[in-house]
Amino acid sequence: MADDQVKLHGSWVSLYSFRVIWALEIKGISYESIEEDFLYNKSQLLLQYNPVHKKIPVLVHGGKPVCESMIIVEYIEETWPHNPLLPRDPYERALARFWVKFVDDKGPAIWRMFKSRGKEHEKAKTESLEMLRTMEQHALGDKKFFGGDEIGIVDIAFGGFAYWLGVVEEVVGLKLFEDQAFPRLHAWSNDFKQVSVTKRNLPDPHRMLVFYKDVREKLLGFTSS
Repeated sequence: MADDQVKLHGSWVSLYSFRVIWALEIKGISYESIEEDFLYNKSQLLLQYNPVHKKIPVLVHGGKPVCESMIIVEYIEETWPHNPLLPRDPYERALARFWVKFVDDKGPAIWRMFKSRGKEHEKAKTESLEMLRTMEQHALGDKKFFGGDEIGIVDIAFGGFAYWLGVVEEVVGLKLFEDQAFPRLHAWSNDFKQVSVTKRNLPDPHRMLVFYKDVREKLLGFTSS
């Protein structure tokens, strides 16, 4: 039925879009993917559906738009409760939401590192390392996934930053995510990328590298090495 149609306005290169894709795929929800040129030529539909922030992703369900990636993921969880992404226990649910907020608060340091230089770049680098240490020591612990034995909402929130970080490191010319420094996060990252839902829904790293090199050159006015 048209009233139940699910459409996702996003981009092949956006980690925030992939958060929504992973959630929809885990739930087995059919959807139409609408590619947006979110940097240079936003569609009128996107501006209509998200007039406040004018950003992707936007999930449209039955003609009604939902914005902001993790809000969309929670909407998906509440609308289609099978294959749950959040724990049943209220305390564990609260903990999961705490780490989702932590990732959304601290994760953007990676992007500030990508688009800056000098003191601002060094500050963002330090903040990125602190975020990784905190996720390693306090969020993941000895679990396979943040959600336990299966991917949960924290894995979805952090998964994009972990995958995209490798591309950012190559573009910027540094290495933060060392396996010796973060052995548990490295094991988690490898496991996360091997889960069937994520394995078949990850962007091509070479294509990402070309894209982000071009973006950084435009932002900073020089050629990336």
